[in-house]
Amino acid sequence: MSNTQHPFTELKPDLVMDAVESVGYLCDARILELNSYENRVYQIGIEAQQPVIGKFYRPNRWTDEQILEEHTFTMELADNEISVVPPLILQTGKTLEYHAGFRFTLYARRGGRAPDIDDLASLEILGRHIGRIHAFGSQQNFTHRPTISVASYGHASRQFLLENNFIPAELLPAYETVTEQLLAELDTIFNTADTIKHIRLHGDCHMGNVLWRDNLPHFVDFDDARMGPPIQDLWMMLSGDADDQSQQLSAILKGYKDFCAFDHRQIRLIEPLRTLRIMYHASWIARRWQDPAFPRAFPFFDNQRYWADHILELREQWAQLSEPSIQVLS
Repeated sequence: MSNTQHPFTELKPDLVMDAVESVGYLCDARILELNSYENRVYQIGIEAQQPVIGKFYRPNRWTDEQILEEHTFTMELADNEISVVPPLILQTGKTLEYHAGFRFTLYARRGGRAPDIDDLASLEILGRHIGRIHAFGSQQNFTHRPTISVASYGHASRQFLLENNFIPAELLPAYETVTEQLLAELDTIFNTADTIKHIRLHGDCHMGNVLWRDNLPHFVDFDDARMGPPIQDLWMMLSGDADDQSQQLSAILKGYKDFCAFDHRQIRLIEPLRTLRIMYHASWIARRWQDPAFPRAFPFFDNQRYWADHILELREQWAQLSEPSIQVLS
């Protein structure tokens, strides 16, 4: 399929405004496309009102039930005074609507900056709020949303890349070997961690999805919400060397434990989860390669250098799996 055939090529400003006006808003023709690859997200000016944020969902990614389950989760979090940005209830009484073949949702616009990861006091506050999300998220399970697993993030990613010939022929033996060995070890690690409770998660809780305002974190974009171990929403907040990450995780957990118990056994899942994310990210770009936005955003993806670096990173992760886990400071 050529790039011009991708559904998002039909999502033009007039269609965006028509969709928003179909649910009762009067657009003022100001549209700003925001940074989003998976979906298409716009700030849309509204006559005599604050702008709204419109999310137009990627076709065939989530079912309606999965989208609405995420909406319900964020709305319930907001009802419990947890600072998230839930979808707006539209004049139809729904949060998910349809226009010209697209599904869309509207959100109130919220401002803020990225949290200061070098400020341990800020990380403690951040941990306190994630603890509140997890305390609520642990009360029941998702019914329709998937679970983070080696099968979906690891094996399926490898299979897609191999079956669709994304790996350069000269690097294919190296990729096949390292991923086969990695996945065997990851299967063992997660099989022995099956007693760690999985809960409803944000799922993609990195600093780009946290808006810091008035000395408080506000969580946005629950589009990747799913079931998984709680540490999934914590490890992406960490950066730097092992000592840095130890201090950061200790500060986060100090606040987290004010609201939610934490099973320390899951700290050993940080590097395995990081490995799965690396594998999943490569296949995610590959699966979206027919979307014109992806070759523009990742022009390096289909060259040999990218795959050589990717294989090297996987080898480094394989070695990292044998290293001691991050230590939490008392």
